[in-house]
Amino acid sequence: MIESKHKTELDGIVGNTPLLDIHFSYKGKNRRVFAKAEYINLTGSIKDRMALHILKEAYRTNKLKAGDIVAEATSGNTGISFAAIGRAFGHKVLIYMPDWMSSERIALIRSFGADVILVSKDQGGFVGSIGKCDRMAEGRQEVFLPHQFSNKLNCDAHFRSTGPEILYQLRSLGLVPDGFVAGVGTGGTIMGAGEYFRSKIPDIKLFPVEPAESPTLSTGHKTGNHRIQGISDEFIPKIVDLAKLDKVIGVSDGDAILMAQKLASELGLAVGISSGANFLGAIKAQEEIGDHKIVATIFADSNKKYLSTDLFRDEPVKPGYLSSRVKLKSFKTVGLRHAESASA
Repeated sequence: MIESKHKTELDGIVGNTPLLDIHFSYKGKNRRVFAKAEYINLTGSIKDRMALHILKEAYRTNKLKAGDIVAEATSGNTGISFAAIGRAFGHKVLIYMPDWMSSERIALIRSFGADVILVSKDQGGFVGSIGKCDRMAEGRQEVFLPHQFSNKLNCDAHFRSTGPEILYQLRSLGLVPDGFVAGVGTGGTIMGAGEYFRSKIPDIKLFPVEPAESPTLSTGHKTGNHRIQGISDEFIPKIVDLAKLDKVIGVSDGDAILMAQKLASELGLAVGISSGANFLGAIKAQEEIGDHKIVATIFADSNKKYLSTDLFRDEPVKPGYLSSRVKLKSFKTVGLRHAESASA
């Protein structure tokens, strides 16, 4: 039975990740930022939370049945998550994605037995992949579309797990978050966890992060190009309500790459490019609300999905970059000894 299967096998390896208490200095002052280690999840990214929650809810509401096909458009990590979790539930999985995503992402999706349909820029890029996926499913009752960019269950996954876990972990240290920072891909993390935080801490600041080279959130439309895979997917997702968020923080992709490289080489934290962006976003958030404030963020995935990208090449330091001024010192882990209490 599906219910017993995901209860015994998948719930135990998705979520309940450690919170990293990272100590560093910036502008001559000692600081700390808290980052959720989401690369410890089943497939190595935060998207496992959303994929598992959406599929479980689809079964509960009878929208997904044994033998159905799961199909989704993605820039990578979500596709990997649905490929793995979909196959664990016994489904055939189809993933539509832009053809310029890292080769590791494509290979990982295929390794889980999913079919990958690559979409070129001439075919519409990321928006085109969504259209192709939707058209394939027209009139086919056996195809389930998670629709991550418009499905509120995406937010609900983080309202129910990511937000409560972070708050519980910080409270175990006697702390309360003043700010939360997250890069916006689908927007599920910052909207869902942010809603939970606001329900408990009305004055908390919620900072969405976007690439400085492609400020989609700031402009409202696709503009420029960037190298932070997984965020700023050419449009503002339907589940993102900027009116409920605070200042949009822009981070240069080169700075994010350098910061991710630094976290790996100096602290042994093997994180992806968006994690570097989120860490720098957290520093910028502290610049806004106070360098002593408690700011939490997300390390969304690992560096293993970027072996063929600029993350593993020399990146030049440009004027205005923050990463070269960050002196990393140490980190501690904050676990969830009583995970069942996280949502209390």
